[in-house]
Amino acid sequence: MQLHYGFDELKEIDFMAFIPMLLPFLAIGALLVLIALIDLYRHRTTRKSVLLWTCIILFVHTLGPILYFVLGRKDDVKL
Repeated sequence: MQLHYGFDELKEIDFMAFIPMLLPFLAIGALLVLIALIDLYRHRTTRKSVLLWTCIILFVHTLGPILYFVLGRKDDVKL
C-alpha cells in the first residue's frame, strides 16, 4: 500500500473528467457574486462600507457573497 504520492502520479490523472462535476459549483459561485454585487450597487447609498463589502464579495469566493447576504444587508440605515 502506497501512502505517499509524487508528481509522477499526477500525470496519470485525467483532470478533464472532473470538469462536469466542477462546472455547477463554479456557475453557482459566479452567480452569487454577480447577484451580491448588483444588490450592493443598488443600495450603495444606504450601505456603510461599500468598498469593504466589494472586496469581500470578490476575493472570498462563494463565502463572500453568502456573508454579504447574511451580515452585510443589515447595514441598512432606515430613513
